Amino acid sequence: MSWTIDEWFVVALARTIRPAETVFHGFGSPCAQVAMHVARRTHARDMVLVEGAMYAVNPDPLFIPPTSNDASLARGAAYSMRFEEFFDAAIRGDVDRMFLSGGQIDGYGNTNVTAIGPAGRPKVKLGGGGGGCNLSATIGHLTLWTTRHRSGRTLVRECDFVTDIGHRTRLGTRAELGFTGGGPQWLVTELGVFDYPGGQARLAQVFPDVSVAEVRAATGFGLQVAGDLRTVPPPSAAELAVVRSVDPLGVRKSEFSAAELARVFTPGHGPGCAC
Repeated sequence: MSWTIDEWFVVALARTIRPAETVFHGFGSPCAQVAMHVARRTHARDMVLVEGAMYAVNPDPLFIPPTSNDASLARGAAYSMRFEEFFDAAIRGDVDRMFLSGGQIDGYGNTNVTAIGPAGRPKVKLGGGGGGCNLSATIGHLTLWTTRHRSGRTLVRECDFVTDIGHRTRLGTRAELGFTGGGPQWLVTELGVFDYPGGQARLAQVFPDVSVAEVRAATGFGLQVAGDLRTVPPPSAAELAVVRSVDPLGVRKSEFSAAELARVFTPGHGPGCAC
C-alpha cells in the first residue's frame, strides 16, 4: 500500500473533526471539503456536515465536483439552509468548527484573503473573505490549512490584512474584543500539523520526509516546537479507501504544486516514521 501527500493531508484535516460536531467549509475549499466527507464516513459518522456554497446539511454526493457551487453537492441532503439561517446558527454558537485558509497566516492564526502588500497599494488583490470575518469570530473552533507553507510566503510574522480573526490581533485578544468563538485549534500544512497552546502556533507533528529545519526556514514567525514532536500518524487503509471513493476526480490535488504531488509514501517511510 502506498499513498500520496494529498491523500495524507486530507486525512490529517479530517482527523481534526470531532464526533458529533457541526462543521462548515467556505467557497473554493477542495481539501477541506473532501476532508469533511471523509470524517463523516469514518470516525465522525454522527457529525453534521454543512456544505459551503450550497448550505446543504448532511448531503450524500456521488463524488466531489470541481466547484463547491454545484447542485450535486445537495444530493440527499436532510435540509438546505438559507444563507441567513447559517449565520444565525453561527452567532448562537451552534456551529462547532469551520475550515479556513489564507494567502497569509500568522502565528496567532489570523488569516488574510483580502490583499497582499501595503494598505491602499496592494501588490495582489485576493478574493476576499465573504462572511468569514463574522464566522471566524463566533464559531466554536477553527481548523486552518495551507498547501503553500514551503513557499515561505504563507506563514508570515504579520498578515498585511486580517480578514479572519485568530487568537490575537493588534487590537487585542478574542476575549478583550468580545468574540465568543474559540479560535484556531489546528493548522495543517504540507509540512506538518500545528496546534495552538496559549493561542500561538506550535509544531506538533511533521511528515516523515520533512525536517524541523525545513519547517523553520519556511515559517515567518518564531517557530515553537512541541517537546513530544511526532510524525503525522499515517492514514489507515480504510481512510485511504474513503478518500479515493469520495474524490475519484482528485479535486483535492488542485491545491498542490506538481512537486508536492510527487511525494509518495509507503509503510515505514522515512526515519522515525510511525507508519
